[in-house]
Amino acid sequence: MANHIWVLSLIALSCIMSIASEPSPLQDFCIADPTSSTQVNGLVCLDPKLAQANQFSLSGLHIAGNTSNRFGSSITPATVGQIAGLNTLGLSMVRIDYAPSGIIPPHTHPRASEILTVLEGALEVGFVTSNPMNQLISKILQKGDVFVFPVGLVHFQRNVGHGSAVSISALNSQNPGVITVSNAVFGSNPSMSADILTKAFQVDKSVVDYLQTIF
Repeated sequence: MANHIWVLSLIALSCIMSIASEPSPLQDFCIADPTSSTQVNGLVCLDPKLAQANQFSLSGLHIAGNTSNRFGSSITPATVGQIAGLNTLGLSMVRIDYAPSGIIPPHTHPRASEILTVLEGALEVGFVTSNPMNQLISKILQKGDVFVFPVGLVHFQRNVGHGSAVSISALNSQNPGVITVSNAVFGSNPSMSADILTKAFQVDKSVVDYLQTIF
């Protein structure tokens, strides 16, 4: 009987662990200490007695970003890198500005889902489901429309209006991360083997060489 109870206890514990997610904070807050050299999954906490209001605030999201770049877009983040008080709280946000025809190229957030709201203009947005379906889920959004990008899936935005566009996104991680597909594939350091890329994309090596010089 004792052995049966032990086995059942292990099964129950395994089930609990399999459905567990990140624990809720065990304190009021954990202000990030970027000067600490200690390596943890996140950032080390400052002494809470040193807390100040400016560690929980950020100014400037009303200011348009500079979209004079090859993608015609600009991202203004409000993550733990800008707001130290976000550490361990599991949320952040970004403002995105788009020039006419500007894009946010295909990318993923490895640690967060994203919910985007259009503040001005019109955007084409979409994401691609995982293998083997690879289904494109896309929509044209107008001012006030909202769209969700599930965690880890490749997604994009494109300004399809007549003028500039602005959106704001919330993400369920204080440090969601971003992997831009073209940068990761053609701009890795050191460079990924051209043989791999020519077979993966079914293009001539000269095309791969050219793309690697760009990224």
